[in-house]
Amino acid sequence: MSNIAIVLGAGNSTRMKSEKSKLLLEIHGKTVIERSVQTFLDCPDVDEVIVTVREQDVETFSSILSDGRVTFVIGGETRQQSVKNAVDTVDEANLIIIHDGARPLVTQQALSDTLRAAEEYGAAAVGVRVKDTIKVVNGDMFITSTPDRANLIAIQTPQIFNFDSYKNAIEKADEENLDFTDDCCLIENAGGRVKVVLGDYENIKITTPDDILLAEKILSQRG
Repeated sequence: MSNIAIVLGAGNSTRMKSEKSKLLLEIHGKTVIERSVQTFLDCPDVDEVIVTVREQDVETFSSILSDGRVTFVIGGETRQQSVKNAVDTVDEANLIIIHDGARPLVTQQALSDTLRAAEEYGAAAVGVRVKDTIKVVNGDMFITSTPDRANLIAIQTPQIFNFDSYKNAIEKADEENLDFTDDCCLIENAGGRVKVVLGDYENIKITTPDDILLAEKILSQRG
């Protein structure tokens, strides 16, 4: 069976302060979504890419992502709903690969390592160790505890799962009226475990205008 990537591109780009989708902004002559999708098209272990989009962006995305292996699905109001819309179009698969369209700098190495881990453990996600000390605060913004930084990981994407397990997990969340902002939470909620693969700090998420400048700098350094 095939491995299918779902690239999420249906967000509203609120923090970018731009009228158009942040995924249509350019980094060194290519749009963010082009760079994100191309990583998966270049991977021999990925058979198909599904891109979730806002209805108003379908025509534009279709014009710049013309590879025959790319299909489009209208996203939902939340991340979980967008992924479900894409998953519902898939009859069967081996692994489902979920990636933020706003992470255009993910490397083939990170993708490959996470695929191998998902094949072995059934669920895997790329992440990096937290550099800063993290504090837990209460509603009045007073510190209540300090987690051990050695046990903290900042999760990125791709996040890769056995297709059947993921589909069962998302159905369970729907039945319980739960909506998660992270796909690993779906597996955790269903009682599963997710293997973390250490990635790199350059796999940034484009969120604000400063992130475009940082991405350009990273690409320049990569040559």
